[in-house]
Amino acid sequence: MYDNYQRDINYLRVSITDRCNLRCRYCVPKEGLSLIGHDDILRYEEILRIVRIAVGLGIAKVRVTGGEPLVRRGVITFMTALKVIPGIEDLSLTTNGILLERYAADLRAAGVCRLNISLDSLNREKYYYITRGGSLANALRGIDAVFEQGFAPIKINVVAMKGFNDDEILDFAHLTLSRPFQVRFIELMPVGHTGRDNLGKYLACEEIMGTIERNYPLLPVNGARDRTDGPARIYRIDGGAGEIGFITAMSSHFCHQCNRLRLTAEGHLRSCLFSDAEIDLKGPLRSGCGDDRIEALIKEAIANKPRKHEIRPEGNYIRECGKNMSAIGG
Repeated sequence: MYDNYQRDINYLRVSITDRCNLRCRYCVPKEGLSLIGHDDILRYEEILRIVRIAVGLGIAKVRVTGGEPLVRRGVITFMTALKVIPGIEDLSLTTNGILLERYAADLRAAGVCRLNISLDSLNREKYYYITRGGSLANALRGIDAVFEQGFAPIKINVVAMKGFNDDEILDFAHLTLSRPFQVRFIELMPVGHTGRDNLGKYLACEEIMGTIERNYPLLPVNGARDRTDGPARIYRIDGGAGEIGFITAMSSHFCHQCNRLRLTAEGHLRSCLFSDAEIDLKGPLRSGCGDDRIEALIKEAIANKPRKHEIRPEGNYIRECGKNMSAIGG
């Protein structure tokens, strides 16, 4: 599926819940998470139907997200059903890691290919602060558990924040020396009402790279890109077992290579993270429409995908939109 700018749209991110067992300060507003009703989120069979239709149109990579996807009952059975859909080349999951120790073996058996684990501090007190109560020990045990299960690569996502974890950049880089992790530094994105709470915390990836390069030469990882690859620029420390990635969503747009759609937990299809434009799939589904109608709506979302977003990391920027990151699925 190609959009109007000749981008191959082959990646679908699927949020199966807006609920989470953490309340990270850049993701959930301080007033708390406004939960949508149980009957308002898509049922698993509805998600599977949408994915099957999307795969028929060219989707090859599916990532399951939340909120925290592992808090939804029946998630392992759902992941198993996703994996057997013909045409899915890559099935992955994004998690905060808190429940991974419990689910590591089941996720492996279900056929999950890769894991992205959010981890914004290696300091117990700071982790507790940024997550509003989370246990770093639980998250680290989860990472150990999936490593022991043989998941590779294990991607560790670090949202970089000035004045919070900018003093831990080398600590995260050190994780790649002995283990084959891919630590990915992600620029803070001011999505939703949490943008107001994070003014002045933006940290550009170029600054992060500079910090690492003053201690270790960074070698670019050159290899043939798969058509479903993400936007990270990948490097490694010479002799290290893992890799270091940089996702420059704000400082250097990669919209020209964006290949994704997002399905929210309540059944809306988004073609751009930074746009409030959505197409309702749940309504037609529950009205008894045929597959051809869902196919047409997916094609409409692709046709309306913007060329680029216009958010810039200049000054005290705020991105106000109707939903926070936890509701969109990241």
